[in-house]
Amino acid sequence: MKELRLHGRGGQGVVTAAELVAQAAFADGKYAQAFPAFGSERMGAPVQSFVRISDKPIRGRSQIYEPDFLIVQDPTLIGAVDVTKGLKADGLLIIDSEKDPDEFDLDIKGKILTVPATKIALEVIGRAIQNTTLLGYFAAVTKMISFDGVKKAIEHRFPPAVAAKNVAAVERAFSLVKEEAHV
Repeated sequence: MKELRLHGRGGQGVVTAAELVAQAAFADGKYAQAFPAFGSERMGAPVQSFVRISDKPIRGRSQIYEPDFLIVQDPTLIGAVDVTKGLKADGLLIIDSEKDPDEFDLDIKGKILTVPATKIALEVIGRAIQNTTLLGYFAAVTKMISFDGVKKAIEHRFPPAVAAKNVAAVERAFSLVKEEAHV
């Protein structure tokens, strides 16, 4: 079983992102669960969501304290919230940022990757809602979920016009990973 924790702010689609990852995993024939952790926070307050993916039924229902993967949708949370808490030594942290990963002064043993998800979302979707772009990048880097699974999840969740723009953002994120692999 692999576990993912997502950090963002209310209104950024962190809960939707977790649900889409789980739906993509399910579309790929895996077991998955997604759930949020928030109270009555206002728009802009820190929010986290969790996803578990496995080839076997998932019995645990607790929050994820030692994730294999972290996605930070809002880099201003770094320092304000301990977003890297519990990340496994061989874990992966993906941050929505145009900065180089080395510019983040984080004391972790895992790998840090950055992706300009908000920039891509603005260019492709026309809004600064970067959750699907980050999912595309996550899928391409980890291979935990497939492009087809992500596409199916998005098309199931959103109306056709909205889904098409989000799928295009996912494709852009996938192409970034391919470009990085050839560098």
